[in-house]
Amino acid sequence: MSSHHTPRRIACLQPSATVILAAIGELDRVVACTKYCAEVVPEVTAQPRTILADSWTANAEQIIAAHPDLVIASVPYQEKAVIEILKSGTPFLGFAPKSLADIYADIAIIAGAVGASDRGEEVIYTMQHRIEKVRARTTGLPRPRVFCEEWGKPLIASQTWVAELVEAAGGDFLGAPGRQISFEEVACMDPDILIAAWCGAGDRVPLEKILSDRHWQGTAAGRGLRVYCIRDEFLNTPAPSLLRGMDALAFAIHPEVFACTEGIRQITGVPSSTAVNLAL
Repeated sequence: MSSHHTPRRIACLQPSATVILAAIGELDRVVACTKYCAEVVPEVTAQPRTILADSWTANAEQIIAAHPDLVIASVPYQEKAVIEILKSGTPFLGFAPKSLADIYADIAIIAGAVGASDRGEEVIYTMQHRIEKVRARTTGLPRPRVFCEEWGKPLIASQTWVAELVEAAGGDFLGAPGRQISFEEVACMDPDILIAAWCGAGDRVPLEKILSDRHWQGTAAGRGLRVYCIRDEFLNTPAPSLLRGMDALAFAIHPEVFACTEGIRQITGVPSSTAVNLAL
């Protein structure tokens, strides 16, 4: 694509778009982004950029004031926010990935839009290669049952791309990806490993509290203290940053094979019901 026809001023309304543009070496085109983008792409703060509401709460006047020639947004959306994006009158790329294949397609589309298709293909290959290397290292190992959640109230299982990463890292994903599930259903499935990656919570999920509040101490994960928080942006951003989430998952699932990495925190203990009764 001719550089004369590629967008020079891009507004990113979700961190995934900023991560993808950074990965293909086109971060300089980003003139506006959300406050969450810096959590995954710290270098975005190296030069002044307009901070916008994301695709959940987008505002047309904000977008217009940034003078972008392309808006890129991705899940999650609210209908009224999409209306605001369209009201801005700016060309708009909107993504709603569910699987890793969808994410690869999104990378290819964004790379093509800025005339960097070759670099987009390199990023996709790197992701696929890294994931397959992890899968190969777990072949033949025991496959623990893993429940991974993206939200706590209501309890919602992580997305399909997380389920695919769990499988690649040698675990069996429990529940229906992206669907609401009850505490009782999870307890009945008796997961060997519990992982919480709450949207917007960073690494601040209160592991001890959720285990005791949900009466999950008696699960295999609770008894073995195999309960983890993985940084939200490493698992919930559909972009190349998922590789960092995969590394954390691999350690949680097979610590005998994979080294501990950044962005993961393990529970240190949980009060037993007996201890609670004695305290009373």
